[in-house]
Amino acid sequence: MSRATNGFCKPASVWLILLSAFAGSSLQVGLHATGDDVVATTPQRMRLPRLDFSEPPVLPEVDAPSARTISQSIRSGIAFLVSDQNPNGSWGSATRTKDLNIYAPVPGAHHAFRAATTSLCLSALLECAEDDDAHAQKAIDRAEAWLFDYLPRLRRADGTAMYNVWGHAYSIEALSHLYERHADNPQKTEKIRSLIEDQFAMLRRYESVDGGWGYYDQRYKAQRPTSSSISFVGGTALVAMHRANSIGIEPPEDMVQRAVAAIHRQQKPDFTYLYGEYLKDRPMREVNRPGGSLGRSQCCNVALRFWGDTDVTDNVLKHWLYRLYERNGWLDIGRKRPVPHESWFQVAGYFYYFGHYYAAMCIDELPPNERAPYRAMLADLIVPLQEKNGCWWDYPLYDYHRPYGTAMAIMTLQRCLPEREIEGRQ
Repeated sequence: MSRATNGFCKPASVWLILLSAFAGSSLQVGLHATGDDVVATTPQRMRLPRLDFSEPPVLPEVDAPSARTISQSIRSGIAFLVSDQNPNGSWGSATRTKDLNIYAPVPGAHHAFRAATTSLCLSALLECAEDDDAHAQKAIDRAEAWLFDYLPRLRRADGTAMYNVWGHAYSIEALSHLYERHADNPQKTEKIRSLIEDQFAMLRRYESVDGGWGYYDQRYKAQRPTSSSISFVGGTALVAMHRANSIGIEPPEDMVQRAVAAIHRQQKPDFTYLYGEYLKDRPMREVNRPGGSLGRSQCCNVALRFWGDTDVTDNVLKHWLYRLYERNGWLDIGRKRPVPHESWFQVAGYFYYFGHYYAAMCIDELPPNERAPYRAMLADLIVPLQEKNGCWWDYPLYDYHRPYGTAMAIMTLQRCLPEREIEGRQ
């Protein structure tokens, strides 16, 4: 969200009034239903009667792209990333400015953008490039060298802007992929392990006092950030830490628990999520409604699922995957708009490929024999949006948008391939 759009304000909704009447506060005390009554409790998340997720959604017929078409789209995206890599091995730059740019104190904000973008591109090549693609493998080696050199120096831009949390989170994913790539090299894996643990330490250093992470601190600009926890930033970090945990590098348990609790406090009964905890007294603000949460629900749902939340059932994932497809216009209208949150439901363009990337992870959480129709829907959305030069982009962010959009898109499509095709590419 741009700095200029932080101040959401709207009259309280009926939903909020009812909640406050019973609990005295919109989030500090929750509610749950017992028979016909609603009674106050003191849990870690909002408690209202849940919507019915007992049955899966009725899915539409989708004429999805073939596996061959998806594979070709992935290859074109990989070719773009290889050609777009900077000479030093990174991706993205502070060029291609426009009249209205996102708040980015120099140079630290751009260091963070480049670290996050490079990490995403590196993950994409490690996940999707063929082993015999010499150009892609060379790009991987150059990106690895840049990341190893740069990560130890990544910090926040200043007291207000902490975009570096994106760099710490996405670098954990990239480093986890590298760990597996170098599994037979103990010296290299030990270095990678150390770097991942350093990123855990950085996430702890920049963790909000309330748990979770934000990317602005406009309250006190303190050494320990007083930023509001932002739901999808916490989701991003939790997914990354789960990836590290899967290779045997465990993140700090207390930090994980605080991040999970922060997302729970922002979760609504229909598995929409507040944009940030600072909007807790405006739960029906446009950005917090289902259309505004389309790009966040996927990330937050899969993050909670990874860390043991049994409320995020298969049917919850399925319903939100269905909604992402059927209501995709709410995200797509905001795609490529230059002003954050100017679209319907205050959707920002940069939510588009972000939301679909985590939707693909949600599909992987479903039983293998139930994934196909959801893969078809996702591929049907992503393949047609590829640009002529092989890239995808959703929000004009200096010169970072094409590489990060392409990276997210090809990792999404990789997960849309039939099981046998995925196995063949790994």
